Amino acid sequence: MTANNENRRQVLYWRLLARVFNTEEQGALESASVAVVDDLGLPAALLDPSVSVDNLVQRFPDLADEFDHLLDHDSSGEEDGGEQVRRAALISKLLLNVFATGSGDVSAAQLAAWQKDAGWFKQALGGGGGSRNAQGEGEQEGEGSGQGRGLGTGGGGRGIDDAELNKVLANLEGDLVRRMRLREVLSNSSLAAQLNPSMSLIEQLLRDKDNLSGVALANAKALIRRFVDEVAEVLRTQVEKTSVGKIDKSVPPKRVFRNLDIERTIWKNLTNWSPEDERLYVDRLFYRHTARRTTPARLIVVVDQSGSMVDSMVNCTILASIFAGLPKVDVHLVAYDTRALDLTPWVKDPFEVLLRTTLGGGTDGTVAMALARPKIVDPRNTVMVWISDFYDNRSLIDDFTSLHRSGVKFIPVGSVNSSGYASVDQWFREKLKDLGTPVISGHIRKLVLELKNFLT
Repeated sequence: MTANNENRRQVLYWRLLARVFNTEEQGALESASVAVVDDLGLPAALLDPSVSVDNLVQRFPDLADEFDHLLDHDSSGEEDGGEQVRRAALISKLLLNVFATGSGDVSAAQLAAWQKDAGWFKQALGGGGGSRNAQGEGEQEGEGSGQGRGLGTGGGGRGIDDAELNKVLANLEGDLVRRMRLREVLSNSSLAAQLNPSMSLIEQLLRDKDNLSGVALANAKALIRRFVDEVAEVLRTQVEKTSVGKIDKSVPPKRVFRNLDIERTIWKNLTNWSPEDERLYVDRLFYRHTARRTTPARLIVVVDQSGSMVDSMVNCTILASIFAGLPKVDVHLVAYDTRALDLTPWVKDPFEVLLRTTLGGGTDGTVAMALARPKIVDPRNTVMVWISDFYDNRSLIDDFTSLHRSGVKFIPVGSVNSSGYASVDQWFREKLKDLGTPVISGHIRKLVLELKNFLT
C-alpha cells in the first residue's frame, strides 16, 4: 500500500476513534474524511452517524453487497491500496453506528435503527445468513458456536467469538432500552409499533409491567407475545432436530416390514448362500429395535427469576412449554427468588408464565426445593433441571446430593441463553462436579440435548 493510501486509512480510523469517545466533531479530521470519501466515489452520508446503515443501503443499493461479510476475512493481501481504503470507510461506518451510542434519551425509532445497524454489523462479521437482528435470536447455525471472528485487516488480533459478540451487543442494547422513555413509547401505539422485541426490551417490559395499564399494557403484552412466538419457533426447531435418546432393546422389535434390518439379515444368513443356485436362502429375519420410553417422564424445571437470570427465565419457560407439548412428558415449572411460585398450571403458555413472574429480589433456593421435592413420585423416571447462577444458600448442596442419590436425573444449569455467558458460583460449580452432575454452561442446545436423551 502506498503511503498516501495508508494515510487515508489512518484519517478514517482516527476520525472513528474521535467520534466514538467524543461526540463533538474534530474539524480537521472531518474535512479530511469528507475528502477521502468523496475521492472514493462514496456518498457523504457514509460519514453521518445519524444515517442508519439500513437507510444508506436503501438510498445506495450497491453498497449492500459491500457491507455483507465485510469483516469476516483478512483480504489485505488480495486488495490494492484504494480497495483497502474503501473497506476502511465502510468499516468505520459500521463501528461508529454500533458503538457510538451517545447519551441522553433514546426514541423508539433510534432503538430500532440501532438494532438494524447491529444486525448489519453481525452480517459483516459473517454471522446470520441474512438475518440482521441485534442479538441473533432467530439464528440457528453459527450462533454461540464459539468460532472466532476477525476485525479489520492485518490478522494480528485475537478473533472474537459469537458469545462475546452477543454479550457486547446485548449490553449496548440494554443501555439504549434503559435510556428510552419506555412508558411514553408504549402509550403511543404508532411509536410502540416501531419497537423490535429483543431480550433487553423484554427484560424491561417484565420489570415494569405492573406499572403499565391500558394501551401501554396492551402494547407491552403484544411485544412480549411476539418475542415469545419468535423464540419458541427457533427452540421448537432445535428440539425437533436434536437426536433422541437410546433405543430400549429390552422390548422385542415389531416384526413389520418397515423395521426389517436388511443388512443384518443378509449378513446373518450368508452361510445359506448357494453357489449352484446363486441365491441366498433366508431362514431368519432380523428387525430393528424401535421401542422407546413408554412410561410418562416427569420433568421439573426450577428457574431462578432474580434479576441476573432474566434470559434464562424467558428461554426456559418457552422450552418447558415445548416439552409439555410432547407426548408422555409431564412438565412442572417452579420459579423463585426469595419466594417460590408454582407455574405448572400455565406451563403450556409461556406468555402467561412470564406475565406472572416478578423479576429481581434476592435468591433462596431452599423455598424452591420445598415446593419441587413433593413433585418427585418416581425418582428414576424424573429429571429436575435447576437453572441458576448458584449464588445461593450452600445447604442446597445436601438437597442436590440427596436427589442425585435417589435416582433423579439432576441437571444443574448455569445459563440457557443465546450468548452462552454465565457467572456461576465457583463453590457450587466444584461441588456439583464432584457429585457427578457438572453445571451446564453454554448454548441452550446443550440443555435440549440432555433433556431429549432422557425424555424420549
